Amino acid sequence: MSRSATKDNLFKPKPSKAETKADITDHTARAIIGDEAARREAKTARLRQARLENEAKSSTTPAAPGKPRRSRAAKQGVRSSS
Repeated sequence: MSRSATKDNLFKPKPSKAETKADITDHTARAIIGDEAARREAKTARLRQARLENEAKSSTTPAAPGKPRRSRAAKQGVRSSS
């Protein structure tokens, strides 16, 4: 029982025009989204590294003592009622 080769059983059916355009759109959209995600992850890694370096610098140098702040109560003073 040998079957003869015809165009129906020898080749895969071609997708319709709408399916082809949908596949192209899907592929393009996924490529754009993947590229954006890769850029976002690279930026996050770069910023994380900069933050860690900045924290390392600030932890090795002692913080300069600042001018002490006065509280609001000290600024307003004591009110007397007459």
